[in-house]
Amino acid sequence: MSAFKAGEHVRWNSEAGPIDGRVLKVHTEDVEFRGRTRRCSPEDPQYELESLKTGHIAMHKESALAKVPRR
Repeated sequence: MSAFKAGEHVRWNSEAGPIDGRVLKVHTEDVEFRGRTRRCSPEDPQYELESLKTGHIAMHKESALAKVPRR
């Protein structure tokens, strides 16, 4: 079962520093993202994320994310 759901606010680290965003979609099956296949399963999902500041879309594993309280 996924630790995060679509719409939840999360934080992850990037080269530019911490990013606050929201979960757009939880992927539990392999998916093509930016020209690469991302391996996903119900036991090891990946999360499609949107930066709240820039609107940039990213994808990360659960271990890279932390919940952020809503403001």
